Amino acid sequence: MKTPVLIIGAGPIGLALAGDLGFRGVDCMLIERTDGAVLQPKMDMVGIRTMEFCRRWGIVPWVESAGYNRDYPQDCAWVTTLSGHEFGREVFPSPKDEKCPPQSPQKRERCPQNFFDPVLKRFASQFPGVTLAYQTELVSFEEKADGVTALLRDLQTGEERRVEAQFLVGTDGGASQVRQSLGIQMTGEPALTYTTNVVFRCEGLEKLHNLKPAYRYIFIGPEGTWATLVAINGRDQWRFSLVGDDNRLTHTEEYMRAAVIRAVGRDFDFEILSMLPWVRRQLVAESYGTQRVFIAGDAAHMTSPTGGFGMNTGIQDAVNLSWKLAGYLQGWGGRTLLDSYEVEMRPVALRNVAEATGNLKRMLSPRVSSPSPAVFEDGPEGDRARVEFGNAYTEQMKREWFSIGIHLGYMFEGSPIIVPDGTPQPPDEVSTYRPTARPGSRAPHVWLSPGESLIDLFGREFVLLRFGASAPEAGPLEVAAKRRGVPFKAQRIDNPEAAALYERPLVLVRPDGQVAWRGDALPDDVEGLLDTLCGIRHDA
Repeated sequence: MKTPVLIIGAGPIGLALAGDLGFRGVDCMLIERTDGAVLQPKMDMVGIRTMEFCRRWGIVPWVESAGYNRDYPQDCAWVTTLSGHEFGREVFPSPKDEKCPPQSPQKRERCPQNFFDPVLKRFASQFPGVTLAYQTELVSFEEKADGVTALLRDLQTGEERRVEAQFLVGTDGGASQVRQSLGIQMTGEPALTYTTNVVFRCEGLEKLHNLKPAYRYIFIGPEGTWATLVAINGRDQWRFSLVGDDNRLTHTEEYMRAAVIRAVGRDFDFEILSMLPWVRRQLVAESYGTQRVFIAGDAAHMTSPTGGFGMNTGIQDAVNLSWKLAGYLQGWGGRTLLDSYEVEMRPVALRNVAEATGNLKRMLSPRVSSPSPAVFEDGPEGDRARVEFGNAYTEQMKREWFSIGIHLGYMFEGSPIIVPDGTPQPPDEVSTYRPTARPGSRAPHVWLSPGESLIDLFGREFVLLRFGASAPEAGPLEVAAKRRGVPFKAQRIDNPEAAALYERPLVLVRPDGQVAWRGDALPDDVEGLLDTLCGIRHDA
């Protein structure tokens, strides 16, 4: 069997990659050793940039209707127990009522992995060139100059078959067989904390306590921060996480049941659906692959979930790699196009996993500087101590709750397929994001008409934006792109707000929605410009 791209691992990253390749007309095969069922959702927040990709793919309604209770509030609260005292709270509206920020036509969504994976599977499955094979494992693979030969095994029948692919991509998680087979090492902190998750079902948990409902509770005791509780579906399923330290401990179901009861502050009936011990890590692969084999998602970077960056960074990997594979396979992209994947995405991973670890340290800070014993006592003195402690903790946690800069402000500095324009790199902010059309940045959103965003123009091809009636013609670049088979279109934009934001009369945006070049006029050598943007080198 032959396929242009063989993808190993059908979590959200593999499914997104398969779907985006199908979206670009590239055939691929995606295999997954399990049946695809998600018993322990590892993520629950679909970030704003990922939702912009979902908008591009036309699946936003699928995400919104996937199953999470969109009327449930998204507050984050820090408490002694659900039956005890509340130190503070960051109030957020429900997913249904939350508004899009001015910088995007989308907003984050609550869609835990058990809901999001089926959405992405449905997306990928709609393309006839995408083959999905569950309960199929990778036995081994061999990379050659012209492709990869993989041996696969059907876990139901035991039958083995060989697949020849031009490229193989490992989206097979933190214990990636693909990464290990390549001998790629990971650097960073291998064990930030050992944590045990329990997903449990309880009807009407909110009726068992007097606190306002919240999507996430952080529990702080005399020993500091010791657990969290997160709404899985906004109805009757919850994920309780007992946050340990760097010591590996194995907890029984009885022990975990007692911990859940401690957090709620009273005995109650609940059904444990699954338990999962896991390790928070801060690791990034030293390399993102070879000539024919790449890694993406958790296979390339492992992060604490504090901040919700892990899966969303992986989706960025998938979209970044997809159009480059498409360009190479369709004949208009060169080797440098593929090499730029690591150059662009590895610094983003280093930045994001470091920010997530910072969030974890802020969440666990009461362990370092334990709260005054007074915060656990009733009465006026306890009230005063709780206000003082709660205000300080609330202030430092804001960096995690407000992180639009992480999701939208990433920049591809030093990329070989970006043409810099000499403007200085703006500050890399976390809690704020100032849109910019500087090359290497995400092309900014502007509403062109009700329901129509400027970023809706991007996705399938290079787009040359021409601002205003006096903008130079696109003809020379259009002719050169057509001659070389480069997907390209020119679009005139008569919108003063957009023209002011993009700052140049001509701005060229890549298929992934990142600005590749901008200027006052096309360069004399449009062929050279395309060589750079398409990763084609002319070695002497």
